Amino acid sequence: MKTIVITGASDGIGAEAARQLARRHGKEVALVLAARGPAKLNEVALQCAAHGCDTLVVRTDVSDEAACRHLIDATVARFGRLDVLINNAGMSAHALFEEVDANDLHWYEDLMRINLWGSVWCTHAALPHLRASRGSIVAVSSLAGLVGVPGRTAYSASKFAMTGFFEALRAELRPAGVSVTTAYPGVVDTEIRRRGFNAHGEAAGRSGLKEDQAMPVQECARLILLGLERRQREVVMTRKGRLGRWLKLLAPGLVETLALRALQDDAHPERP
Repeated sequence: MKTIVITGASDGIGAEAARQLARRHGKEVALVLAARGPAKLNEVALQCAAHGCDTLVVRTDVSDEAACRHLIDATVARFGRLDVLINNAGMSAHALFEEVDANDLHWYEDLMRINLWGSVWCTHAALPHLRASRGSIVAVSSLAGLVGVPGRTAYSASKFAMTGFFEALRAELRPAGVSVTTAYPGVVDTEIRRRGFNAHGEAAGRSGLKEDQAMPVQECARLILLGLERRQREVVMTRKGRLGRWLKLLAPGLVETLALRALQDDAHPERP
């Protein structure tokens, strides 16, 4: 039986990944579901348990190092092993840098603790167990971790940091037989952007990005799990994302112009 830890599992991509794993593997997997909200976690756990898999709910704030280490300790204490760590927990943010007051810059650090350090702490605690099982790590980054997006300076910084960390870690762990898959979703149909920080470090209440072509969360989770199953290095989910990645190398100025135009159309329609 494989033991799989999923952070940010109370809703969105994490919850859907848990449900898909449960439907597909049933009694062959044990799912450890981690997030800050125990009520939603318990709901997801019940949905997964209905398919026969064993579940463990661990209330976890990934911005707290001790909580991250407790999550892994609780997993191994219950199941005796760890095969997969899916670092999915994250926070969004949308604000032009010039709009952020000096007194509010602290939320840039808060975002980094959630998006980068939460993954680093969970991964460090899990590493001995993943080496023992020759297991897998999944890091859910973002296309904003491949191409800088105007209005997303804090978010892009945290996701670029994730990209660099897990790229280096992949090379380090290759001799140990531990796979590292980094996933790069684009705009996915979840609430993450509405709950993310605005310029004042408060819940934005709006997306700040165009949602009309958002990827269904079911498809996003499916692609991540497919990448995990195949032990892929990276999962870049959309044609636009793959094109933008290469276009950035060939014509970086054009990418910046297109990105800024999208920002103006959506967030600042009064600008020429």
